[in-house]
Amino acid sequence: MLDKTGIARRISRELRDGWYVNLGIGIPTLVANFVPEGVDVTFQSENGILGMGPFPYEGEEDADLINAGKQTITALPGAAIFDSATSFAMIRGQHIQLTVLGAMEVSDTGDIANWKIPGKLVKGMGGAMDLVASAENIIVAMMHTNRAGESKLLPECSLPLTGVNCVKKIVTNMAMLEVTSDRGFRLLERAPGVTVREIQDATLGRLIVEGDVPEMQLD
Repeated sequence: MLDKTGIARRISRELRDGWYVNLGIGIPTLVANFVPEGVDVTFQSENGILGMGPFPYEGEEDADLINAGKQTITALPGAAIFDSATSFAMIRGQHIQLTVLGAMEVSDTGDIANWKIPGKLVKGMGGAMDLVASAENIIVAMMHTNRAGESKLLPECSLPLTGVNCVKKIVTNMAMLEVTSDRGFRLLERAPGVTVREIQDATLGRLIVEGDVPEMQLD
């Protein structure tokens, strides 16, 4: 199975030259470390940065330069820093070609729950609701099951929703899947060493398996 870095590496292969890309908190932030050679993308962080680079080397951190998850980051030459209102104008104006988000649950109709667990402390919903309402291309980076081994890919989300019918693709530690319009998750790729049977057993939502499912290529 993939670790968090492996999930980010696979998602990085979905980047296209010239795109503006928003990276959510958690696993998505790692995508900035694996931009394919020859692909020029501009990463946007909703706290007001355009031109975000990879994480800094140890000892080179700037505590004043952080992403939306309060992690220290780097800024590439030509980067811009601006207020939150301008950042969300970019998002709401649909100027972002790809949004990568983490999630606690995704339904087989593309609903996403990623901002609140009832009974747990919530500091705020952040910008995820604006992102899922505005973005046309959303990829979710997540673990296939929770710590109890229960599927996070469900017929319906049990947690409060962030957005409805908005997720296009999901990359987990076990697989890459596409959300179809009416038939559930379509299995596109298997993580190295993972079988189709294992993915079926770990997926509670509807799962479409068509023909031979290839193993992921990460390089």
